[in-house]
Amino acid sequence: MTGSESQGAGGVGSAGTVVVVGSINVDQVVTVDRLPLPGETLIGSSMTLSPGGKGANQAVAAAHRGARTVMIGAVGDDGRADDALPHLRSSGVDVSGVATVPGPTGLAIVSVGGDSENTIVVVPGANGAVGASAVGSHSAVLAEAAVVVLQGEIPVDGIAAAVQHAGGRVVFNLAPVIDVPSDVVKAADPLVVNEHEGRLLLAAWGGSASGAAGAVSASASASASVSSSASDEEARVDDESVVASLRAQGVTSVVMTRGAAGAIVSDASGTVLVASPRVAAVDSSGAGDAFVGALAAGLAAGASLVEAARDAVRVGAFSVTGVGTQASYPTLDDELPAAAAAGVTS
Repeated sequence: MTGSESQGAGGVGSAGTVVVVGSINVDQVVTVDRLPLPGETLIGSSMTLSPGGKGANQAVAAAHRGARTVMIGAVGDDGRADDALPHLRSSGVDVSGVATVPGPTGLAIVSVGGDSENTIVVVPGANGAVGASAVGSHSAVLAEAAVVVLQGEIPVDGIAAAVQHAGGRVVFNLAPVIDVPSDVVKAADPLVVNEHEGRLLLAAWGGSASGAAGAVSASASASASVSSSASDEEARVDDESVVASLRAQGVTSVVMTRGAAGAIVSDASGTVLVASPRVAAVDSSGAGDAFVGALAAGLAAGASLVEAARDAVRVGAFSVTGVGTQASYPTLDDELPAAAAAGVTS
């Protein structure tokens, strides 16, 4: 890496610090009445450029929830850093660990349909430089962090290096699902996946899950979690089965995000369903990142995994009521949607 961005922050890594090692992108967001079918051309109604990247999004979300937050990543020398970094800085994230490398800044091409659902294609760009050597240069920061947050948008050896140097809890959001050594994944506490990602990982490990709605096949995992005709109860049972199977494979704790249905939280103390508040969704882009950042902030502040997840689902619900990713994330001054009824513990 050839240079770094700094906001003049003091030393990092104090107790309660969240260190996010991950991607920094510029999001090109196009809105359409509905998402296109394969091979179809549609006319979009608007296009905007905004800061994004799963790593940067999660760092902003954590900082907005009061965590002292450090970002480790990279941007290109193409001038797009001016689009990618300002919201990190204004949110209070320490960006002294963000390097500038030759080439383009990461780009995410996002399509948002009228039902608030989205599709995303990511071009890594500078994020490809966040490998083992780059991450290892921040070993002291990682060793002192209360929580280290990872995603699947940087090289695998960078992820492994972050796990190796982490002195505290590792929150690994395996999104997208990439080929990561199982011992690295199993270092997560928790592993955070959505229902599709959980099935893809389980299939990659050669596992299977069965529940009242039947076995989940590897081919089904690549396309959808359950059929549209399945009841909410059947979907819940299937999702719980996937979570249980991941834990049986050796993952210490698992948090499965389920969109408007909330989350399933499972660790040695049991499995809890955390319901999400009902809100009028406008744009679901980045909602999962809002959840992960808030979860990490809660854990860094000393909350239990279930307590942190209960706050995180409210943060995720708040985020879908606004447009975009980072700009839609609530601060401590914002009123979150009322908590939904407590879930069932098993």
